Parts: sequence; structure tokens; C-alpha cells
Amino acid sequence: MLDIADELHRWAEQGRDFAVATVVAVGGSAPRQPGAALAVDAEGTAIGSVSGGCVEGAVYELCRQALQDGATVSERFGYSDEDAFAVGLTCGGVIDVLVTPVRAADPARPVVASALAQAASGSAAALARIVTGPSELLGRALLARPDGGYEGGFGAHPELDRTVAAEAGAFLDVGRTGTLEIGEQGSHCGAPLTVLIESSVPPPRMIVFGAIDFASALVRVGKFLGYHVTVCDARPVFTTRARFPEADEIVVEWPHRYLERTRVDARTVLCVLTHDAKFDVPLLKLALRLPVAYVGAMGSRRTHLDRSERLRAVGVTELELARLRSPIGLDLGARTPEETALSIASEIVAARRGGSGASLTGAHTPIHHDASRVTPRRIGSVA
Repeated sequence: MLDIADELHRWAEQGRDFAVATVVAVGGSAPRQPGAALAVDAEGTAIGSVSGGCVEGAVYELCRQALQDGATVSERFGYSDEDAFAVGLTCGGVIDVLVTPVRAADPARPVVASALAQAASGSAAALARIVTGPSELLGRALLARPDGGYEGGFGAHPELDRTVAAEAGAFLDVGRTGTLEIGEQGSHCGAPLTVLIESSVPPPRMIVFGAIDFASALVRVGKFLGYHVTVCDARPVFTTRARFPEADEIVVEWPHRYLERTRVDARTVLCVLTHDAKFDVPLLKLALRLPVAYVGAMGSRRTHLDRSERLRAVGVTELELARLRSPIGLDLGARTPEETALSIASEIVAARRGGSGASLTGAHTPIHHDASRVTPRRIGSVA
């Protein structure tokens, strides 16, 4: 539900009762990923989506029913050769949906409200809810914070709350949503439970080095993809708000010095468009040693070869060089700044999602890759 936190936070502040349907697990060519949500309030207003339209009507009715009877329920929607349209997902996938009422008197209401407030403010939060298990545990929630603390719980066994909080913190560290299986007492003991953990983290960063026309187009595409975009260049005459009105930050500083002091993480993408050795070499020497998601550098193939030799000369290893995407972008035949920005963004998405960049026409590979998804950790079972 944290993917629609802004709207739901307003509903919670207004005192509205609502029910939320959340995608718990997917299979095949499902249209939405775990964490996608649809919410319905007592007046019948709906926000969000769990399937892009395929099964919204049926899920809407489940939410209305949950508001009436107060029961948390799980439902599976999939494809049937005999009657595809009756079950809703004509794309061939399967989705499991958890429907939870969030009413004024429900025990999870304060915890859910806190999670929504944190997510809506841009703060990190991880919300854990039990998907399968004893009925008395369904509908309860636990909110894990980045400092290791938590609020709420499941009211079963103290160790269960502590273990789920620790696991939720691990999910939060990497900004992922998924499920895990755990025993009722937080270990291998007791009947297994399935827990959904939703993470909400600040937007990933895109840092664009080089205040050129191509950078302006890339900023726009980066914002469209949901990145917090920074433009950095040492030349103040080019690095202006007027030239990059959509950027979140404008930094006039030598690129490598800025990169030394700024925060990056495993979701950060670095796009080096400076195309000048005096900027590129010290910047890439540092960038290729940082735990970031993507490092790309603009330039011709000749420029790439020359730049690689310069980087080797300053101690960059072959293993580090192998991380560099250069020439930057996928082969789209791009020429204009906008086309080039699309090429770069396509490579970033492919790297993030595990895509090949090949045409889907005639291919036999999956349409929806899931490289970023957490593999469920089966705490409650013995390997």
C-alpha cells in the first residue's frame, strides 16, 4: 500500500475508513509487481491499481466487502484456458492479492497510519503484514524503521515481532518489497507464516555530470523514471537553473570532488557526459570503485579506448573497467539529445531489471524481468 501513500495518508488524516488490496506475489507475465495496491474508502472512492485494469472490478468488490465485515482475505487471480476472461488476467500471469480493512477501530490502524505518514513524507519505512497464518494474526501490522526500531506487532510471540522487524530492516536497506516464510515463534518453531514486507524509500539518485544539451534531455527522462536528479559541472556559465529547470539539484563543482562528498547507494546511477579527460578520468576512477547501480560515460569508441588507457594509467583495474558502460546507452541509432537520453535511460532500465535490450518481437525470453526482486527467505523451513 505504500506505493499510494500520498493519497492514503490524506485519507487517514481525514479519518476515513478504507480497505487496501495489495499484490503479494506474481507469476508469469503479471502486469504489476508485489506492493502494487488499490484502495477503496467507505464512500466507494478508489485509488491505485493492482493489475492495470484486468481484475480491478473484482478487487474493488473485495475491498467493499472487507470494509463491511472487517475480515482480511487473500485471493488469487490467474489465467484459465477454458474461461480466461472470467478470472480476469488475460495476459497469462497470476497475482496473489491481500485485502486488508483499515478502519478506525482496527488494531493495525495506528501502525498503518504511521507507515503512510513516513512514506508520504519521503522517509524510509517498511511495513510487514501476515499473508497466511492464524486468523487472529491477519490484519495486524508491524512498522520497521531504519534505526532498527519498530512499532506495532502481531500479538503472538515477542520473538516473532523481533525477527520480522530485523528482516524488514534488511528489505528496507535495499528498498525492496517481497515475502518471507517464518515460524510462528520467529524461528523454525511453530506453523509457518507468510509475511509481506513493503518498503518505501526515497527516490533513487541519478547524477548527471556535464551541463550539456544531452544532459538537459536526460534530466527530463530521469525525472520521468522517478529519479532524484542532480546535475554537476565545474563550469558555472553552463550549470544554471535556467538550463536545467527540472533538475532537483544544480551543483557547480569539479565532478570528482562532488562525488567524493555526496551520498550514493546501490540504486544510484552515474551518467558521465563531460566528454573531457580532465573531468572524466578522476571522476571515473572514483565512480568505478563505488557500490552504485550503473556508471556510464559518453563518447565515441575512440574516446572510450583513449579514456580506458588513461584510467589504467591511474590504477583502475580491468575488473573495475568492466563495470563501465561506454559508449553510454543502447544502440537505438539515436542522434538528437532526446533520442540519446532515451538510449541511456533504456540501458539503465535494462541494467536495473535484468533485460537484454533486444527486441521482443520473435524473442522467447520473458517480457517482465525481475532482477531487483528479493528471493523469499524461508526462515520457517529447513533446507
